Amino acid sequence: MCPGLISVMNTMQTGEIEKAIVRFTNWLDQYGETSYDHQSYFASDLGRSAKALYYKKPILGTLAVSPMIFSEAFVPSARRLFWKPQRFPIADAHYAMGFAFLAGTYKKDAYLKRAVHFLDVLKATRSKGYRHYCWGYPFNWETRTGTFPEGTPMITSMPYMYEAFRQVYQLDADPGWLEVMRSIAEHAFEDYEDYQVSPDASTCCYTPGLENSKGVINANAYRAFLLMQAAIDFSEEKYQRVAERNLNFVLESQNENGSWYYSTDNVRDFVDHFHTCFVLKALAKIERLTNSSRCRSAIERGVDYYVKNLFDAEGLPKPFSKRPRLTVYRRELYDYAECVNVGVLLQGRYQELDRILSLVLNDVLQRWQKSDGAFRARELLIGWDNVPMHRWAQSQMFRSLSFFVANNLQETRMPQGQDPLPFISSGIAN
Repeated sequence: MCPGLISVMNTMQTGEIEKAIVRFTNWLDQYGETSYDHQSYFASDLGRSAKALYYKKPILGTLAVSPMIFSEAFVPSARRLFWKPQRFPIADAHYAMGFAFLAGTYKKDAYLKRAVHFLDVLKATRSKGYRHYCWGYPFNWETRTGTFPEGTPMITSMPYMYEAFRQVYQLDADPGWLEVMRSIAEHAFEDYEDYQVSPDASTCCYTPGLENSKGVINANAYRAFLLMQAAIDFSEEKYQRVAERNLNFVLESQNENGSWYYSTDNVRDFVDHFHTCFVLKALAKIERLTNSSRCRSAIERGVDYYVKNLFDAEGLPKPFSKRPRLTVYRRELYDYAECVNVGVLLQGRYQELDRILSLVLNDVLQRWQKSDGAFRARELLIGWDNVPMHRWAQSQMFRSLSFFVANNLQETRMPQGQDPLPFISSGIAN
């Protein structure tokens, strides 16, 4: 596809996406800021116990979780029977970023006020008992490595919060946002232990103090980006040193075919869509910050694998390159949102990725946005999961569409990558 045609298609799609964003924000005003979640089925004590049994004794556990899986596949609206609507910090961060993109693009105070509102919410909902600003899930999360109590910080969430405060700070230079950014950076630096895996590389934990959560590729990519950005923002070499070792772990963990497994633990060796996007996003941002040729090479190999293995015959996102387990859905809104993010970050560099981005956006507009403005959550084996879930992935789609619009309206494009913070006006840089 030639660059000129891509430009014309982007211009046409931008107008349609602007309308979709307006419909979505109107829906959000009416629906409110709490919702059910992908994990609602397993957030209760009963649900967690069933999931824990599945990890320990798969045969018995399969029987225990089967009512939840059946409901998710055929009656997704029944998740209200298993848990309650909640507010999700990671969704609040995405909404803050989305409205910040719109505020920077259209220069409207109303959008900036919405972004500030979500930052105020984040400040009020930080995890308790930690020295620095950090966030976790609002429920007890059962995992293969044990139970993460409500509010347990996860490094996979922190970059979103950092970027949200950073984006709004770029717009209004409020020194309070800068203080939160510094606190988030210190949390990411201090509270996640590193374990050496080679002379130049270390893997961090997924959550503070849990050694058996190390080795997750996207977690290290997230931390590498956050600390690299913070190293530039605050002129802190200590952040850069840690970031480089986590980055090296990500680069060394890339498979020969260009993919990344979810983890290096020899158990979770699957390749899925949105976790691959998480890694590519982080590397693309680090490349912008550092002009790293090693990142560039890894991105090229990763994109080559991505476009060949994580899209179906129609050019639309598929959840896994090879399904590691039975799944009850064909396509996932989260995959679409992260595909758009990667496509915008790398727009103009890879012809096939540009083509896919156009196809994905068109499918979002035609099939995934409902008449009320919300997006469908999943395309199931039969029918759709239409339950709006802010974390999975209403907020992510809103943010990615806002990012696309900001990126493609060149005259008012939001700053990205290496753009400096207005430290001089705040006096807090050092």
